[in-house]
Amino acid sequence: MPDEKDFQSLVGETYLDQYAIAERVGQIARQISTDYAGREILLLSILKGAIFFLADLAREITVPVTIDFIAISSYRRDRREGVDTHGVRFLKDLDQDIGGRDLLIVEDVIDTGLTLNYIVRTLWLRNPATLEIATLLDRPYRRLADLPVKYQGFQVPDEFFVGYGFDYKQMLRGLPMIARLNI
Repeated sequence: MPDEKDFQSLVGETYLDQYAIAERVGQIARQISTDYAGREILLLSILKGAIFFLADLAREITVPVTIDFIAISSYRRDRREGVDTHGVRFLKDLDQDIGGRDLLIVEDVIDTGLTLNYIVRTLWLRNPATLEIATLLDRPYRRLADLPVKYQGFQVPDEFFVGYGFDYKQMLRGLPMIARLNI
């Protein structure tokens, strides 16, 4: 584990400060509250990166919300023919039934969308009334799967970030801003 000096040297230039993040989260929460007026939403977060976004969003939404989490692991297998296969494994499943409920998946960042596409397809099999996606950071130019992202925080470049849930080797998630990773 790096010492404190090395740890701080990983934090690069601030990309989004805590005020810009808070303002955008508030805007998204107001839109969600309008769209779901008179209904209850189940906010679903994929552990661990989106927990800060989820918590701030849940506090700003004015309609009733419940919260649940899943944990996943993406993996790659090499086949004998030399073709890579990608898979997703659920490490922690939902604690509640989503049948007939309004489900909002809260993501930290969407890149290719392949993993999230698998999760969305799997969750639709459980018959939610609605299923939408909110992401703090989005890279739609990298998308390989067609995903209907209804709520988007910021479009960002293809860079590594730390802070506000984003980590480097499980460190730096707790920074109040999003900074470029210095490696």
